[in-house]
Amino acid sequence: MIFDTKENLAAYKGLGKNYEKAIDFLMNSDLEHMEVGKYEIDGKEVYASVQEYTTLPWEEAKFETHENYTDIQYIIKGDEIMGYAPKASLKVKVEYNPEKDVTFYTNDVRGLDVPAHDGMFCIFQPQDGHKPKAMDQKPCAVKKVVVKIKEK
Repeated sequence: MIFDTKENLAAYKGLGKNYEKAIDFLMNSDLEHMEVGKYEIDGKEVYASVQEYTTLPWEEAKFETHENYTDIQYIIKGDEIMGYAPKASLKVKVEYNPEKDVTFYTNDVRGLDVPAHDGMFCIFQPQDGHKPKAMDQKPCAVKKVVVKIKEK
């Protein structure tokens, strides 16, 4: 897991060709004015999903992992807790769905709570259990973009 701010995005371009495309999208798009929906960056190699939601109590948010994609979860507006726990420490609740590239886990492990605000992001790779959408003390309206980077 990587946690950082918009000012440092360019530093992660060196992680690979697909990371460079994802970061260029984040740095050069008018994220605040983008409509909710899916945006193709490079076919199935790199794409983005703009989301709006109200954060949930920690107990209602779900730990998840992906086998084939890395997430860059970037907060455009709002506050949330993004939970992190190593995949190996989590217990499967819903088996892997290859169509959606996701496995869901129980909330038996607290993990690390990462408070994220406007202009902050987390990079979650396939070995990183993550729990998006958890509220930071009180419910909050969030606008976020999740950029998916093909790993396999």
